[in-house]
Amino acid sequence: MAIAHSPSRASESLATVLITVGVVLLALLTLYLVGFDQGAISRSGMFMHELMHDGRHLLGVPCH
Repeated sequence: MAIAHSPSRASESLATVLITVGVVLLALLTLYLVGFDQGAISRSGMFMHELMHDGRHLLGVPCH
């Protein structure tokens, strides 16, 4: 008796790849905002700058 591969197995692999890509992109965006942006794209004034500044200190990224 042969076991046939179900199409759900391929869709599970695709879903895993898509989730992994999404997580990596989110991590890179967070790294950019905390490590390099320094509030340059912020539309909320000093709040976002201070939030990211504190995040840099928390992660040990030099900022001044």
